[in-house]
Amino acid sequence: MTTATQLPEGAPEEVVTNALIRDVDLSPFGFKGTLALITLDNGLDHTRPNTFGPQSLAALDAAITDAASRKPAAIAITGKPFIFAAGADLSALSFLSKREQSLAIGKLGHDVFRRLDEIGIPTFAFINGLALGGGLEVGLHCNYRTLSATALTGLPEVFLGLVPGWGGATIVPKLIGPERAVQIIIGNALNNNTMMKSKDALGLGIVDAVYAPADFLEKSVAFAASVLSGATKIERKDYSNDPAWDLALAAGRAAALKKYGGAEIASPMRALELIAAARTNTRAQGYDAEDVALADLTMSDPLRASLYAFNVIQKKRKKVEGAPKPALARKVSRVGVVGAGLMASQLALLLLRNLKCPVVMTDIDQERADKGVAWVKNELAKLVEKKRMSAESAGRLSLLISGSSDQQVFAGCDFIIEAIFEELSLKQELFKKLEKIVGPECVLATNTSSLSVERMSEGLEHPERVVGFHFFNPVAVMPLLEVARTSKTDDATTATAVSIGKELKKTMIICKDAPGFVVNRLLTRFMGEITDAVDEGTDPATADNAMRSIGFPMSPFELLGLVGPGVALHVSETLNANLGPRYRISPTMQAMVKEGVKTFYVKNEDGSFATNPAALALVHKGTTPSTAEQVRARALKALAEEARMMLDEGVVSSPAEIDLCMLMGAGWPMHLGGILPYLDREGISESACGQRFHAPGIASLPQ
Repeated sequence: MTTATQLPEGAPEEVVTNALIRDVDLSPFGFKGTLALITLDNGLDHTRPNTFGPQSLAALDAAITDAASRKPAAIAITGKPFIFAAGADLSALSFLSKREQSLAIGKLGHDVFRRLDEIGIPTFAFINGLALGGGLEVGLHCNYRTLSATALTGLPEVFLGLVPGWGGATIVPKLIGPERAVQIIIGNALNNNTMMKSKDALGLGIVDAVYAPADFLEKSVAFAASVLSGATKIERKDYSNDPAWDLALAAGRAAALKKYGGAEIASPMRALELIAAARTNTRAQGYDAEDVALADLTMSDPLRASLYAFNVIQKKRKKVEGAPKPALARKVSRVGVVGAGLMASQLALLLLRNLKCPVVMTDIDQERADKGVAWVKNELAKLVEKKRMSAESAGRLSLLISGSSDQQVFAGCDFIIEAIFEELSLKQELFKKLEKIVGPECVLATNTSSLSVERMSEGLEHPERVVGFHFFNPVAVMPLLEVARTSKTDDATTATAVSIGKELKKTMIICKDAPGFVVNRLLTRFMGEITDAVDEGTDPATADNAMRSIGFPMSPFELLGLVGPGVALHVSETLNANLGPRYRISPTMQAMVKEGVKTFYVKNEDGSFATNPAALALVHKGTTPSTAEQVRARALKALAEEARMMLDEGVVSSPAEIDLCMLMGAGWPMHLGGILPYLDREGISESACGQRFHAPGIASLPQ
């Protein structure tokens, strides 16, 4: 019997996953004997997956002992309906204060799970639903695995700042080879935590068979009987001498460096070390190495920041801070989109797919409107081709999208969003025209990134129905939605906007109508310090690479190429006019816009990138260059100052919302906690603002 460790002081009470056991007669399946079937079940529905904390591991340990005592032909483990197991209960990790506690948790998981491999009785995992992290690892310790056709699996640990620490980093390379192991452990995790579909898991060799959910358990039991009888033979390849190890590890390292802008981040590097060691390590040696890696990472500030970021994301997905009661939201049965360009068309597609109601687009002429509609229909066709949507569903949605040059088609709309040129007077004029067409309760939303929503509503009879509804590009991919309230926006409008955002599956923050809202205000201030340094005479490469060690997904000038100098300059000008001279207008950016130069980098024939000579020729020739360290210091100081001002101004209600915005709207990495935990632990918050954003222990190790 394994001794369970105690949860650290202050940790939330564990939701215990029980391990229920029953005997299954195998004779109807052609084998004389019984199968001891362990079912993982925390007693709650699928919205609260099975997880493993100390008590849950102790329950599984006892069930394995009980199963073995029954002298069965085999032992199998499965989960409650729709859920196998979602891995370790992470809620306790941020409360660990001693390295010994982390080592004990890692060892406890190994001690329990490895019994399924070492017990001397054939073991099977019937993975009937979601299996992530430790949930997949418990199955990997079994000798054989079946998977439901609708189940998703994965090892997300590196995404969270950890490593697969309950056997995954040791077993997977030996099971499926180094290339596939790197793909699953590093590639999938760093690609926004991509999970494997059943066909992927089968093709990669993670599982041995896939069955439809309707008769999954019956088919899995039949599979077990077939293996026991010898009718089905599963062969395992020895990958110890596979020549692909070095290349696979190099590819994994390159992927990790690319993800974090060239920075060596601890979790993927430690995971690669464990994969490399799996080539020669025994399983026992591999498990010991996993315990050490897990303990090292757990007792680090980046991991605490990652856990904080993960918890913030999960919390904000469920509840929007400051949102009015959902009952106040009005029904939306017809939607209008003003504009038919790329951004407007993306919005139309997103609204159409999720609201499944009529969506009408307008533009200055019918040709442009038709082009927008055609783009939406073409995207629907692509989804059918990729088998992400049925032809019937696409056909129904295609009938709901239409376009016109006459804004009278907006009559009867409940919600209209505009995505026209970023000029305040144009948007004011538009809203005044729309007000004469639509009913008084129709929500008028703007996708502006920097203009005042309140000023757009000036002169309207019903300014209370105007709201900022700011998406990020690409609209379908970026998860953040900034909902900006003016001083006049009423609760019903805000509740309707939040309700639509939930239907669109976006993570939302409600912010004050302030220039640039949250993400653009911070990014523009940050970018401004980089471009200012260049204008002052700093070598562009020095300035652009100054932030590499931090782990941002792309450099400032790479981001500029994505956004476009025209948009960046417009936002800078808007923020300069509204917030003052700390948002300086870059002469280099002005010159790039004037000359039509759109990027600092150009792509070579071999796919590599080189500095764009046309951009270099336009760089303002200053005489006071800075070092990389000086550029990094001023950019981070600017972020701290701006974040403090935003909190003081009430743009958002808490530091966590700023972090959420940078995580979900700017793609800044988990190990930074967004950005404020990093500024805290580097001492920048206190030096720039006189105080931390987060108390010690919130997103860092306890002091």
